[in-house]
Amino acid sequence: MTLNGHSLIAGQQVAGEGKTAFGFNPATNEQLEPAYTLITEDQLTAATAAAAEAYPSFSTLDPETHAGFLDAIADNIEAIGEELIIRAGQETGLPTARLQGERARTTGQLRLFASVVRQGDFRGVRIDPALPERTPLPRADIRQRQIPLGPVAVFGASNFPLAFSTAGGDTASALAAGCPVVFKAHNAHPGTSELVGHAIIKAVRDAGLHPGVFSLIYGPGASIGQALVADPAIKAVGFTGSQAAGIALMRTAAARPEPIPVYAEMSSLNPVFVFPGALTGPAEHIDALAQQYVTAVTGSSGQLCTSPGLLFAPTGEAGDKLAAAVARAVSACTGQTMLTEGIAGSWNAGAEALGNADGVDVVGRGTDGATKNAPAPTIFGTQIQDFVSNHVLHDEIFGAASLVIRYTTTEELLDAIHRLEGQLTASLQLTAQDYPTAAPLIPALEQKVGRIIVNGWPTGVEVGHAMVHGGPFPATSDTKTTSVGTLAINRFLRPVAYQNIPQELLPTPLQDTNPWHLNRRIDGTVVQAEAEEKEEVNA
Repeated sequence: MTLNGHSLIAGQQVAGEGKTAFGFNPATNEQLEPAYTLITEDQLTAATAAAAEAYPSFSTLDPETHAGFLDAIADNIEAIGEELIIRAGQETGLPTARLQGERARTTGQLRLFASVVRQGDFRGVRIDPALPERTPLPRADIRQRQIPLGPVAVFGASNFPLAFSTAGGDTASALAAGCPVVFKAHNAHPGTSELVGHAIIKAVRDAGLHPGVFSLIYGPGASIGQALVADPAIKAVGFTGSQAAGIALMRTAAARPEPIPVYAEMSSLNPVFVFPGALTGPAEHIDALAQQYVTAVTGSSGQLCTSPGLLFAPTGEAGDKLAAAVARAVSACTGQTMLTEGIAGSWNAGAEALGNADGVDVVGRGTDGATKNAPAPTIFGTQIQDFVSNHVLHDEIFGAASLVIRYTTTEELLDAIHRLEGQLTASLQLTAQDYPTAAPLIPALEQKVGRIIVNGWPTGVEVGHAMVHGGPFPATSDTKTTSVGTLAINRFLRPVAYQNIPQELLPTPLQDTNPWHLNRRIDGTVVQAEAEEKEEVNA
């Protein structure tokens, strides 16, 4: 496909009237063609107005048409073939295998949401039938369902050019909820976004949907991003990125005449707690644990929101052996190309600040990569007393860096947990002998994280029904939600009750005949669609 460098607004290619921008190959800092024209705020309103026009028809689609649309997006992305992987690699420096896996995750979650739409429980149908004979007062017929919020603004993430980008988790869950999407492309991978944008536009067209169901826009992040969130047609925001940018969007959304929710996934240190039992056994066991840790820190050049930025290890001989094994493992690592020159620069500044902090030393350091923007992975070390007293040691470094913290008692760990900000994950490395020691940490961690892991590492987020990829602020802006898994659809829905509404006026999911064959909660009891239909036949 020939890349045109234009926004895709309601199915049309629109040349921006503002400045132009280019993608860059971070391995060489080479400028990539074509130039991308950036839209102005006046042009932005065409996308948001089209999304508002699309909402009435898109939000009421029947389940099969709706699910088929999501499946078609997945099919179209796969049909792009290797062109997508090549362009994404050029724009991000990420290796082919990583990008192939990310493409599979992107199409997989679209198909997962298609199954959610077909199954229909997300509609949350509840029916309390009328009780006219109830005393002392009769009960009205009251029915409830979840409806889509309206058009959603989604921002592409720098570190996932596919799975958290144009057709990524936020877009997939918003579309599955029945919300049109206006997608703000990340300027670091514009070509990748355009390729996927065309795949979505084709699915919209082939399904006969209103073209405003999806628009892809390019623009200056600070101005167009803020204008998008402030636009009255937008009813919710999905964002993955830095804490500063996420908070700026939250403030804009809160200051609107009609405030709207911002579901922002921002920063996280993902602490790992190693207990003494995990360090028993042969030296090979400690070496393996150290290698797993370093692999989690350095994978994708550490540019994962679940990269473990902290590791708490016990003092004493076993902890010393672990630190030595970590030093050996990281010294064998070579820096990988980071996503952009700016991100690499921020990593260097953060690593320098951490290395210069009081009480911090270098446990081990790898070597710089052969490409540009590929700094040497580094593991730092400190004592837990210094960690709890110095907030600089709590700052996230986005990239291949982490801090090993030596502790002595469970009370010290509890104190450190209480001082942590909200996190996406916490991991416990332990054996059965550590259960009594670890038990007090669980309720403390529940107040700080969205996912607790035992004998695993936080990288690698399964996309399923039970996953939570969220956590207390500042890991996310709304601690009650997840941006990964089927529960993510709930972010873009709200309940509406219908009291004494005639059958002829009721929305389809609430009608007595149950045309969409939904499972429903009737008078407090969950009734399967099949059982309800069988009961009606027998009656």
